[in-house]
Amino acid sequence: MQFSEPTKAMAFEEGKTYLAVIHTSKGDITCELNSKEAPLSATNFIMLAQGGFYNGLTFHRVVPNFVVQGGDPEGTGRGGPGYTVPAEIKLAHQQGALAWARLSDNVNPKKRSSGSQFYITLEKIPYLDGEYTVFGQTISGMDVVKKIEQGDVIKSVDIVIK
Repeated sequence: MQFSEPTKAMAFEEGKTYLAVIHTSKGDITCELNSKEAPLSATNFIMLAQGGFYNGLTFHRVVPNFVVQGGDPEGTGRGGPGYTVPAEIKLAHQQGALAWARLSDNVNPKKRSSGSQFYITLEKIPYLDGEYTVFGQTISGMDVVKKIEQGDVIKSVDIVIK
């Protein structure tokens, strides 16, 4: 399946909550997507999840007391869908923040987000605030996030609208 950069946000229904249920080999992680502060990022994550992009990928990077990172089809930290997403840097890195990885400022001065690589923070990480796009928050399964090890599998991601 071909994926492309979202050029506009999908129509998010007012009053609805958009959840991403990340099914992993260690259990389920549920994140509430922030369509108000990061509409392009939420749209992109939803498109990838619904298209099966994340199915079978691994968490390729785990740094204790920092982040678990996945969403790279190569599993190396260098792969993606072939595009980046404009920065929507507004939200703080609370424990359980769902955010996009990105290339460093020297090659990415506009702080554009990875097209598919995301991370979930294991702790509150304020020094990342203002640098990366946070587009969701873990609302259940933080115990699962803390159990993730490098190589654990993302079985699938379901989008639930409530």
